[in-house]
Amino acid sequence: MIRHLFTVALILCWVLFATPAQPCSRVLWNNNGRSMIVGRNMDWFEDIKSNMWILPRGMERNGLAKTNPLCWTSKYGSVIITAYDVGTADGINEKGLAGHMLYLPETSVGARDSSLPGLSMSMWVQYYLDQFATVDEAVKSFKSHPYQLRMAVESSSGKPATVHIALDDAKGDSAVIECIDGKIEIYHDRSYVVMTNQPSFDKQLEDLKQYRGFGGDKRLPGTHEPGDRFARGAYYVKNLPKPTTDREAIAAMMSVMRNVSAPFGIADPERPNVSTTVWRTVTDLSNGILYYDSVFSPQVFWVDTKKINFETKQPVRKLTLVDNFEPSGEVSGEFLQTDMFQFLPPE
Repeated sequence: MIRHLFTVALILCWVLFATPAQPCSRVLWNNNGRSMIVGRNMDWFEDIKSNMWILPRGMERNGLAKTNPLCWTSKYGSVIITAYDVGTADGINEKGLAGHMLYLPETSVGARDSSLPGLSMSMWVQYYLDQFATVDEAVKSFKSHPYQLRMAVESSSGKPATVHIALDDAKGDSAVIECIDGKIEIYHDRSYVVMTNQPSFDKQLEDLKQYRGFGGDKRLPGTHEPGDRFARGAYYVKNLPKPTTDREAIAAMMSVMRNVSAPFGIADPERPNVSTTVWRTVTDLSNGILYYDSVFSPQVFWVDTKKINFETKQPVRKLTLVDNFEPSGEVSGEFLQTDMFQFLPPE
């Protein structure tokens, strides 16, 4: 059984922790005239053992590299969803910055350069949620304070966490960050609203041009392959009707994410970028509300970050989701104090 970090690789979304990340899809709706809404599907070939956590400000972190690890103290509190409780796959911080980890087979970190601070893949999303209020801040920080990603490998399976991540914020800004051949590429533009798994983001943008509505003449594709999910996500978010209420906005984005979901029965352990959807989130970045929809549960529940005390002296809190299908409604008061999980270190 593929345990902890492989699927962080899903990851992760199949990580988070993307892949560390995963088959998975992310769609941002930042022009609806009401609120900034982002959806993400977590696709994987098995239960990724996700739980939800509240992490306060003031937490000391170490990027877990054996030499010269990236170190920081969290400036902002966050609500996150883990993969196997060894990495952050998805989440939002108290300022409205959200991060999402998805699978990308092309990810490779290259040889270690100890002159740069090292950061484990399992902590990639958490680093940004801890430190930054906006996408622009996050992007600019890498230019002035570069780091080097280190590959985390799930021990029992030997699978690497090959992932990429997306960031979005309450202003509707967007960035996709990938690491190919040891070089981190940042695609920063509010027009970059869709992200799936394969190929790399620049090639996905080029492939999109062949479809109707984006410059080409091909009909909208219908399979669960990453490129087809990318095209459908881009088309449907482009054509959503303007919402008149927050409820309509959430429902509209949920409808898009369900359209780009993958049904049971197609998961292939040899191709993590083609897997079954196991859960999805829709996050209202403007109002700080994260909605969680498990395919194993009949109801959606949500967390309102405005109701959470993120102060430094607050404890780490956890809402167990593994084998728990009861949460419903607003659940910020249902988290229980617990010890912090351990991020997966790089190999």
